[in-house]
Amino acid sequence: MKFPERVYTEDELQEARTLIAQGYKHELSVKGSRDFKSKVKKTLELIKMANYYDFLRTYIREIVEIDGLSQLRESEVAIWVNKYSATDPVEAAGFLIHKAQQMKDYTEGKLYYDTGEIRAVNKRIEFLETLKERSKNQALKKRCERILKAWTETTYP
Repeated sequence: MKFPERVYTEDELQEARTLIAQGYKHELSVKGSRDFKSKVKKTLELIKMANYYDFLRTYIREIVEIDGLSQLRESEVAIWVNKYSATDPVEAAGFLIHKAQQMKDYTEGKLYYDTGEIRAVNKRIEFLETLKERSKNQALKKRCERILKAWTETTYP
Protein backbone atom coordinates (compact mmCIF):
# COMPACT_ATOMS: atom_id res chain seq x y z
CA MET A 1 0.00 0.00 0.00
CA LYS A 2 1.26 3.49 -0.89
CA PHE A 3 0.89 6.41 1.52
CA PRO A 4 -1.94 8.69 0.37
CA GLU A 5 -0.93 11.77 -1.61
CA ARG A 6 -2.93 13.84 0.85
CA VAL A 7 -4.49 13.07 4.21
CA TYR A 8 -7.82 14.82 4.32
CA THR A 9 -10.79 12.49 3.88
CA GLU A 10 -11.74 9.76 6.34
CA ASP A 11 -10.58 7.12 3.82
CA GLU A 12 -7.20 8.85 3.43
CA LEU A 13 -6.84 9.14 7.20
CA GLN A 14 -7.65 5.45 7.65
CA GLU A 15 -5.12 4.49 4.97
CA ALA A 16 -2.47 6.64 6.70
CA ARG A 17 -3.30 5.13 10.12
CA THR A 18 -2.99 1.61 8.73
CA LEU A 19 0.40 2.28 7.16
CA ILE A 20 1.72 4.02 10.28
CA ALA A 21 0.58 1.09 12.42
CA GLN A 22 2.55 -1.18 10.06
CA GLY A 23 5.71 0.89 10.66
CA TYR A 24 5.65 3.11 7.57
CA LYS A 25 8.28 5.86 7.45
CA HIS A 26 8.37 8.67 4.89
CA GLU A 27 11.43 9.39 2.82
CA LEU A 28 11.69 12.90 4.24
CA SER A 29 12.32 15.59 1.63
CA VAL A 30 13.34 19.22 2.08
CA LYS A 31 12.31 21.79 -0.52
CA GLY A 32 13.73 25.28 -0.68
CA SER A 33 16.83 27.34 -1.30
CA ARG A 34 20.33 25.95 -0.81
CA ASP A 35 20.72 28.03 2.37
CA PHE A 36 17.41 26.74 3.76
CA LYS A 37 18.32 23.13 2.99
CA SER A 38 21.66 23.61 4.74
CA LYS A 39 19.94 24.98 7.86
CA VAL A 40 17.40 22.15 7.89
CA LYS A 41 20.21 19.61 7.49
CA LYS A 42 21.80 20.91 10.72
CA THR A 43 18.40 20.76 12.39
CA LEU A 44 17.84 17.17 11.27
CA GLU A 45 21.27 16.21 12.62
CA LEU A 46 20.11 17.33 16.08
CA ILE A 47 16.87 15.39 15.69
CA LYS A 48 18.90 12.31 14.77
CA MET A 49 21.24 12.86 17.74
CA ALA A 50 18.23 12.82 20.06
CA ASN A 51 16.89 9.71 18.29
CA TYR A 52 13.66 11.40 17.14
CA TYR A 53 14.25 11.12 13.39
CA ASP A 54 12.02 8.07 12.96
CA PHE A 55 9.27 9.84 14.89
CA LEU A 56 9.55 12.80 12.51
CA ARG A 57 9.57 10.56 9.41
CA THR A 58 6.55 8.64 10.62
CA TYR A 59 4.35 11.72 10.55
CA ILE A 60 6.02 14.20 8.19
CA ARG A 61 6.71 13.69 4.49
CA GLU A 62 8.34 17.00 3.62
CA ILE A 63 9.67 20.27 4.97
CA VAL A 64 9.04 23.19 2.63
CA GLU A 65 10.54 26.68 2.70
CA ILE A 66 7.93 29.44 2.47
CA ASP A 67 7.84 33.21 2.80
CA GLY A 68 4.81 33.26 5.12
CA LEU A 69 4.02 31.83 8.52
CA SER A 70 5.56 28.51 9.52
CA GLN A 71 2.84 25.92 9.98
CA LEU A 72 1.77 22.30 9.82
CA ARG A 73 -0.03 21.41 6.59
CA GLU A 74 -1.94 18.35 7.76
CA SER A 75 -3.51 17.35 4.47
CA GLU A 76 -0.11 17.59 2.75
CA VAL A 77 1.76 15.74 5.54
CA ALA A 78 4.18 18.66 5.46
CA ILE A 79 5.62 21.42 7.56
CA TRP A 80 5.98 24.83 5.97
CA VAL A 81 8.91 26.72 7.48
CA ASN A 82 10.05 30.27 6.81
CA LYS A 83 13.76 31.04 6.66
CA TYR A 84 13.72 32.82 10.03
CA SER A 85 12.29 29.77 11.83
CA ALA A 86 15.16 27.67 10.47
CA THR A 87 17.93 29.99 11.69
CA ASP A 88 18.47 28.44 15.14
CA PRO A 89 18.85 24.67 14.69
CA VAL A 90 17.82 23.86 18.28
CA GLU A 91 14.66 25.97 18.10
CA ALA A 92 13.93 24.64 14.61
CA ALA A 93 14.34 21.04 15.77
CA GLY A 94 11.92 21.65 18.64
CA PHE A 95 9.46 23.22 16.20
CA LEU A 96 9.62 20.23 13.82
CA ILE A 97 9.06 17.76 16.66
CA HIS A 98 6.19 19.91 17.94
CA LYS A 99 4.53 19.83 14.52
CA ALA A 100 5.18 16.10 14.09
CA GLN A 101 3.32 15.51 17.36
CA GLN A 102 0.43 17.60 16.07
CA MET A 103 0.39 15.53 12.88
CA LYS A 104 0.40 12.35 14.98
CA ASP A 105 -2.60 13.64 16.91
CA TYR A 106 -4.32 14.61 13.65
CA THR A 107 -3.87 11.16 12.13
CA GLU A 108 -5.09 9.54 15.35
CA GLY A 109 -8.21 11.70 15.35
CA LYS A 110 -7.22 13.58 18.51
CA LEU A 111 -7.61 17.30 19.03
CA TYR A 112 -4.29 18.70 17.82
CA TYR A 113 -4.88 22.42 18.33
CA ASP A 114 -6.31 24.48 21.20
CA THR A 115 -6.01 22.28 24.32
CA GLY A 116 -4.42 19.56 22.17
CA GLU A 117 -1.43 21.88 21.92
CA ILE A 118 -0.33 20.68 25.38
CA ARG A 119 0.76 17.29 23.98
CA ALA A 120 2.84 19.00 21.31
CA VAL A 121 4.51 21.33 23.82
CA ASN A 122 5.24 18.37 26.10
CA LYS A 123 6.77 16.47 23.16
CA ARG A 124 8.96 19.48 22.35
CA ILE A 125 10.12 19.68 25.97
CA GLU A 126 10.77 15.92 26.04
CA PHE A 127 12.81 16.24 22.83
CA LEU A 128 14.88 19.16 24.19
CA GLU A 129 15.59 17.28 27.42
CA THR A 130 16.70 14.24 25.45
CA LEU A 131 18.87 16.32 23.13
CA LYS A 132 20.51 17.96 26.13
CA GLU A 133 21.20 14.56 27.72
CA ARG A 134 22.60 12.97 24.56
CA SER A 135 24.79 15.86 23.49
CA LYS A 136 28.43 16.02 24.52
CA ASN A 137 28.70 19.66 23.34
CA GLN A 138 28.51 22.03 26.32
CA ALA A 139 27.30 24.97 24.21
CA LEU A 140 24.46 22.84 22.83
CA LYS A 141 23.56 21.65 26.34
CA LYS A 142 23.41 25.27 27.54
CA ARG A 143 21.27 26.27 24.55
CA CYS A 144 18.86 23.44 25.34
CA GLU A 145 18.75 24.55 28.99
CA ARG A 146 17.89 28.15 28.02
CA ILE A 147 15.13 27.03 25.64
CA LEU A 148 13.76 24.53 28.16
CA LYS A 149 13.68 27.22 30.83
CA ALA A 150 11.75 29.52 28.52
CA TRP A 151 9.24 26.79 27.60
CA THR A 152 8.67 25.58 31.12
CA GLU A 153 8.42 29.08 32.62
CA THR A 154 5.92 30.32 30.05
CA THR A 155 3.96 27.08 29.66
CA TYR A 156 3.39 25.90 33.18
CA PRO A 157 2.55 28.39 35.93
